[in-house]
Amino acid sequence: MTKIQLGSTGITIEKNGFGCLPIQRVTKEEAAWLLRKAVDGGMNYFDTARAYSDSEEKLGYAFAGIRDKVVIATKTAAQTAQGMWKDLETSLRMLNTDYIDVYQFHNPAFVPQPGGEDGLYDAALTAKKQGKIRHIAITNHRLAVAREAVESGLYALLQFPYSYLSGPQEEALVAKCRERGMGFVAMKGMAGGLLRDGTVAAAWMARQEGVVPIWGVQHEWELDQFLACVEETPALTPERQAVIDRDRAELTGDFCRGCGYCMPCPVGIQINQCARMSLMLRRAPAADWLSNYWQEEMKKIEHCLRCGKCASKCPYGLDTPRLLQDNWKEYQSHI
Repeated sequence: MTKIQLGSTGITIEKNGFGCLPIQRVTKEEAAWLLRKAVDGGMNYFDTARAYSDSEEKLGYAFAGIRDKVVIATKTAAQTAQGMWKDLETSLRMLNTDYIDVYQFHNPAFVPQPGGEDGLYDAALTAKKQGKIRHIAITNHRLAVAREAVESGLYALLQFPYSYLSGPQEEALVAKCRERGMGFVAMKGMAGGLLRDGTVAAAWMARQEGVVPIWGVQHEWELDQFLACVEETPALTPERQAVIDRDRAELTGDFCRGCGYCMPCPVGIQINQCARMSLMLRRAPAADWLSNYWQEEMKKIEHCLRCGKCASKCPYGLDTPRLLQDNWKEYQSHI
């Protein structure tokens, strides 16, 4: 196992964390079984959010009686202090706990500050003084907001997309966090499903000093893959480096990460899947994506209004309407 300090929080965790968004898609008992198996296998950092439907409730159920063995991070997408307090009280109840280790502002378009009109940071400080949260943190998909959060010195950790497809800007962000003693939690370590080998991704992450990847887990085979990396840190062998090199050659650049912040679409296009369909066809079993269901979903691109709403909300600055049209054109060649 590889134990690391979570920034300057004083919290020691296993380097490989558990991302709890996917457990929305399984039953309560299945989720509890996966979560308890993860704890038994050495994982102790679990990341969820108020926005992840019943994910928090499943954690609370699974960790009854072992709360002291796990570190729980959750998030609020509230825009006001009143909304934050409501989310916090709900999270505490769902998680079956009287405190949250890491409480994160969930992808805000700005950096909450003390004295801000929104009241978010001051509310979090009050909750911290009351012992309801232990550390204040922030997640984001926007480099500008992430940089401002790091420079502010207000946050215990930053959660940001980071994988071996990331570029120098993300690497500089990680370095700045390390320099300031701020924890860095890597979301989308598998690039939103575009990377196919979790062991290769974990081997690369093992070399990223101070970085805590949270691996999204829904199936036992996924968990087993990462628990093996907990038991024995995978080496970055020449064969695994070759996989990384091939993936970088194919995927680095303007591609949809599937984060979904561009939605909803006025005409109902599933942008976060349709705008990267060509990549999924190349990197996953094609039959799943060529079903009647996905053919109908992709056909909705013909009704794109080119209103630009999706592009204006893309945290990566992508020309989303163009990506949709390009993907639809390529998709048609497969059907």
